[in-house]
Amino acid sequence: MKILIQLALIFGICIAGDIISALLPFAFPGSVISMLLMVFLLLSNLLKEATIYESSNFFLKNMTFFFIPAAVSVMEHTVLLKSIWWQLLLVNLVSLLACFVASSWTVMIVSRLLLHWRKKKHV
Repeated sequence: MKILIQLALIFGICIAGDIISALLPFAFPGSVISMLLMVFLLLSNLLKEATIYESSNFFLKNMTFFFIPAAVSVMEHTVLLKSIWWQLLLVNLVSLLACFVASSWTVMIVSRLLLHWRKKKHV
């Protein structure tokens, strides 16, 4: 019974996110709103981690099952993917490099800022 209550709570937050998304005057994914709601509830201690621990742990352990529909969809479009494979590869490589560059710049900037703030603090 405890797990059913946890699942109802998690799915209730998902439904609340979808409702908020439908009420917004602009397009915004309900799943993102649901995650933000969950983070807010956990950070504000309105919802304790222990309250949803078993159900969320089950979802995390079995996460691969949620990717099966996406994988099947990709397999259904192999003819299309074979015709544009090099474009997909190019986009993936460019985005990978852009992600590496953005991450390294972010780390460098944050480390310089931290060093600067530490020097100011000790003066």
